[in-house]
Amino acid sequence: MPTPTRCPCLSGLPYDECCGPLHRGERTAPTAEALMRSRYSAFAVGDAGYLRATWHPASRPADLDLDAGTRWLRLDVLATAAGGPFDTAGTVEFRATYRDADGTRGALHELSRFVREDGRWLYVDGTTPRG
Repeated sequence: MPTPTRCPCLSGLPYDECCGPLHRGERTAPTAEALMRSRYSAFAVGDAGYLRATWHPASRPADLDLDAGTRWLRLDVLATAAGGPFDTAGTVEFRATYRDADGTRGALHELSRFVREDGRWLYVDGTTPRG
């Protein structure tokens, strides 16, 4: 997939100034929300290696196959709790809208848990919020 000009996380910044440096390992996410945004962008650009690298080893799947037919369209951050530069844990609630190869639209609504270990934020797991 070609490198996008605009960052898929919809920060308003160019990809090469937003999530691109995180995907390339040039820097790490300073907050849980920044990591969640970069992981969404990794899904959008098909970077399974980054997704695995930022997944906590205790919950990381053995294999991660991304569906090339899924097009990620929009990310909405709905809420955050903790997850700042001086925290060791945090949550981010988001809704990610997508379109499958057959044109079907859908949305993933998740409350994601993150931990910071050795100065790096890691995705632990997510649940579907009620309501």
